[in-house]
Amino acid sequence: MSLHDIKTRIAAAEQDAGRPAGSVSLIAVSKVQPDARVTAVLDEGHRVFGENRVQEAAGKWPGFRESYDGVELHLIGPLQTNKTRQAFELFDTIHSVDRPKLARTIARIAQEEGRCPGLFIQVNTGEEDQKAGILPSEADAFVADCRDLDLTIEGLMCIPPVDEEASLHFSLLAKIAERNGLSGLSMGMSGDFERAIALGATHVRVGSAIFGEREHD
Repeated sequence: MSLHDIKTRIAAAEQDAGRPAGSVSLIAVSKVQPDARVTAVLDEGHRVFGENRVQEAAGKWPGFRESYDGVELHLIGPLQTNKTRQAFELFDTIHSVDRPKLARTIARIAQEEGRCPGLFIQVNTGEEDQKAGILPSEADAFVADCRDLDLTIEGLMCIPPVDEEASLHFSLLAKIAERNGLSGLSMGMSGDFERAIALGATHVRVGSAIFGEREHD
């Protein structure tokens, strides 16, 4: 698989779903990928990337941004409250707003700095104990709480359970987003992004299908 192949498949999925060309943003997930692989994708002209950890992103993306214009960086992994200010410096969008304490911290720093990254709320659609995210039954209230904090929420994010049909979770996320007036849906990864696009994904997160298998986890 290659970046070109993935983009071709995304374009076909957009067309099949009757959606405008370019309506889905491809986030190339570069976590724990060697610099040479990331550079190769940058050299192909791609500029939208995702990282799971603030510390890892801090170690490589300032340098890449000096060499490549127009990089857009998304945090798709969990965010510790004590790293929120650093995340503001590094990321254009945070996909993992997943608890009230973090929302309050983001709101405070946004007030202090007069700016805020794009924000997605992570919903634990599978209600898995080991996974971060707001429970579906609490999502509406959390969206309202974030808005009360003057946070602009762009959309919702989910990571479906590995042993369940992903489409069920994508549909659930889309319903929660619709009733809360949210247009952004960050859902779909290497194995299921076409199903996610069919169900309204605006951002798909693809790593191994672009870069190859990770060297470690």
